[in-house]
Amino acid sequence: MNNAVLVLSGLDPCGGAGLVADIESINQFGVTPLVITTNLTVQNTASVESLVEVDCDFLIKQFKHLQADVDFEVVKIGLLSSIKQIKTIAKLAKNKTIILDPIVKSSSDYDFLDSALIDALKQQLLPLAKVITPNLAELQILADEQNEQKAIKKLFCNWILLTKTDVSDDVIEHRLYHHETLVQTFIYQKLPGSYHGSGCTLSSVISALIASDLGVEIACKRALDYTYQTLLNAKSIGKMQYHPNRQSPS
Repeated sequence: MNNAVLVLSGLDPCGGAGLVADIESINQFGVTPLVITTNLTVQNTASVESLVEVDCDFLIKQFKHLQADVDFEVVKIGLLSSIKQIKTIAKLAKNKTIILDPIVKSSSDYDFLDSALIDALKQQLLPLAKVITPNLAELQILADEQNEQKAIKKLFCNWILLTKTDVSDDVIEHRLYHHETLVQTFIYQKLPGSYHGSGCTLSSVISALIASDLGVEIACKRALDYTYQTLLNAKSIGKMQYHPNRQSPS
């Protein structure tokens, strides 16, 4: 594959999540991030106030202009905010290797997607994705199902890397499913505090490693290890959530 990843996501002005997190994460693995902004947001380390969607015709022009010049195979998709945007990006990226971070709500509990947008995401993008990286709440919302195994089956996804924070007070568990089958489980010690952008970091590193021709299982393990290190070394720049410290992997 070409050593570049196209990222479509929102701009977080405080730099914890969104495109800033994507660029920092992908760069650390020697891969070039190509960036198209889907949404501009008003947010800081404490909350999200609002967002403005970027015009779909402009997104199409950006995508096609990049594609005419740069050879890229992997597309990492984050924050989307309208049915038209979801359909547009699904059409543009349908022949690419898609890593989808299904952002339903922010870590500060701002709802990005309503039920109509969730349905569009399920119908238009989930079937195209190679890997999706939901947490348990996102999985349950996407599948409209509380039981984990039934939810996994309902989504019909190729690979699902599920993050579970409710396993115990001491650990976080990540479960990797392939066509409904649990392939691997990764367990990490739970860290104190609240973090802004860990999901973006994880999915971006997965996209960079897959663009570097690693298999999904190895890419997920390395991405989880790296993301955990960024949280161990997290920094505080505002009044609330910590930022993952996205340095070069050791």
